Amino acid sequence: MGDPGWFLETERLRLRRVTLDDANLMLAIWNDPAFIRHVGDRGVRTVEAAEEAMQDGAFRLYDDYGYGPYCVSLKSDGAQIGICGLFRRDILDDPDLGFGLLPEYCGNGYAGEAATAVVSHARDDLGIQRLAAIVSPGNAASIGLIEKLGLTFDQGITMPGEENEISLYSMTLG
Repeated sequence: MGDPGWFLETERLRLRRVTLDDANLMLAIWNDPAFIRHVGDRGVRTVEAAEEAMQDGAFRLYDDYGYGPYCVSLKSDGAQIGICGLFRRDILDDPDLGFGLLPEYCGNGYAGEAATAVVSHARDDLGIQRLAAIVSPGNAASIGLIEKLGLTFDQGITMPGEENEISLYSMTLG
């Protein structure tokens, strides 16, 4: 599974590991006002900074854990619409599910479709026993999605270097 071209397929989507060719997509996601409001401002403003952040983040996850964020594309026309995947944070005991779509693709069920595929991949292919998700308490759409996937609220936590509390959800995969 070390091949960057590897991907998951759903009815409408393809998911594959991000590559440096996806720097423009990552830049657009990281600078989307909804992402900044609900997830945070990564301070990434150029393609070069996005490439550097991907090398420090996504590529390190692939190397260390065998998973990370996946580029989500439409099967119909190949349009890159966002990311969905598994992340690993020191503050959490379990891998966490994360997703972000470009604004023009929100509200079509794509995030749920991609996230369902990633949860199945975590359970069936990676053998992950427990999965977490962290979400801003005001992000009703994401909360609705992670609850629909079967994650339940655990507790409020504060991430290192942050002031505002976020919500931690989890589920046992089996």
